[in-house]
Amino acid sequence: MKLKKTKLITALAAASLLFSTAQVASDDGNLSKLGAFKTTGTSGGESIPQGGKYADNLGKILQTISLPDGFKIELFALAPDARHMAVGRNKGTVWIGTKKTKIWAATDRDLDNVADTVEEFSPSVKFDLPNGVCYSPDGFLFVAERNRVLMFPAAEFFMESPDTVAIPIVPQGELIPVEEESYNHTARVCAIGPDNKLYISLGQPFNVSPPEKQDLYDEVGIGGMIRMNRDGSEREVIATGIRNSVGHAFNPVDGTLWFTDNQVDGMGDETPPGEINKISANGGWYGHPHFGGGEVRTAEYDGQEIPEAKMANYVPPQVETIAHAADLGMMFYTGNMFPAKYKNAIFSAQHGSWNAVNPRGARVMVTFLDEEGNAKESIPFAEGWLQDNGVYSGRPVDVQQYVDGSILVSDDKAGAVYRIYYEG
Repeated sequence: MKLKKTKLITALAAASLLFSTAQVASDDGNLSKLGAFKTTGTSGGESIPQGGKYADNLGKILQTISLPDGFKIELFALAPDARHMAVGRNKGTVWIGTKKTKIWAATDRDLDNVADTVEEFSPSVKFDLPNGVCYSPDGFLFVAERNRVLMFPAAEFFMESPDTVAIPIVPQGELIPVEEESYNHTARVCAIGPDNKLYISLGQPFNVSPPEKQDLYDEVGIGGMIRMNRDGSEREVIATGIRNSVGHAFNPVDGTLWFTDNQVDGMGDETPPGEINKISANGGWYGHPHFGGGEVRTAEYDGQEIPEAKMANYVPPQVETIAHAADLGMMFYTGNMFPAKYKNAIFSAQHGSWNAVNPRGARVMVTFLDEEGNAKESIPFAEGWLQDNGVYSGRPVDVQQYVDGSILVSDDKAGAVYRIYYEG
C-alpha cells in the first residue's frame, strides 16, 4: 500500500511539473499552489444537511413518479442546483456539477445506497459554471467549465481536504475565444472515450447561429464536438452542426459516440423535434443552423442552398424526440441489476420546456438499440415530474449508473439526486 501511494504521489508531482506557472493561471494564486502540492489556506467548504422536512417532501413527490413494474425510486442526495454527475470507483462518491460556482461530492459512507454527506468539492478553486464533470477509469476527475478544463488527479484520494491537486489542461480563456464567451448554451459536458481521449461538446450561444459566425465556429468546434488528449494537447474538431448538446456517452459495444441535441426555439410548440444522434465517423455535420431539428428548415436559412460540403457529410438523427422537451444527459446501461432487455439501452433525461405553451418533458427516457447498433424505439421510463396543472415538481438533468447497477437522476429544480433501482 505504501509503495502504491508513493508511486501515485510521484506520478502526480511529475504531472504538475509539465505545466508552467503561466499555464496554471492563478485563481488568486491557488491553482499554482495546488499544482505544486502546496496548501492555500482555504477553509473547509459548504456542507449540505441531508434529511429533514425538505427531504421528506421530496419523498412524497417521488411517490407520484411512474416506473415500469419492479422498479423503485428514492432520494439519494440533496445537492443544490444538481446538474451533470460523475460516479467514482471506490468510495461511493458522486461528483455533481452545477451551472453556478460549486461542485458537490456526495458520498455514501455506510454503503446503504444513500448519500450520508454532500460537501463542496475543492473549495480552493474558483469554478465558473462547472456543469461538465467526467471520471476516467484510472481515477482522474475532469471538469469542463464555460471556458476552461481542469483535471483533478486522484480526486477520491484527496477529497477529505479543501486543497485538491488541480491542473488546468485547458487554461482559462482557451477553450473557446474569449470574445465568444456567453451566458447562453455554455453548460459543457465531457466524457472519456475508448481511445482514452477527452471529448467535450461546445454549444453555440445563439438560438440560430448567424452566417458570419460559421467559419469560426466550425474551426474551433463551437456548435460541435471536440476531442483532445488528457493533457489538453492535440485538440481536434470531430463534429459540427450541433446547436447545443448537453449530454453524450459512448456505446460500450461498438465505441460510437452518441449525443443529445437541443433544437431551435420559437418555431412553435410542436416543431422542430429534439434529437439523439450518433457519431460513427469523424467529420459529420448534424444540421445546424440550416435545420432547426430533424430536417425542419430554420426561418433564418429557409430557401438558402445548403453548402454541398456540408450536405455530403450530413448525419440525420437516430431519434427525433418531442419538440422542446430539452433532452440533456444520457448514458448506456452496463449493469446487472436491471432486466436483460435494458442491457446497453440508452437512458436519457428530458429537462422540460422553458417556453412551450403546453409543457412537456420532465422525465427519463429509455432508447433501445437494434442488432446493428441503431436506435429502434424510444419510450418513457420514469415520468410524473410534470404535474397535471403544468407545474414542474422536478426537472431531470442527467442520468448516470451507480456502483451497484442502479441509476442516478439529477434534478436542478429540486436540487436533488434520485436513485432508481430494480427489485423485481
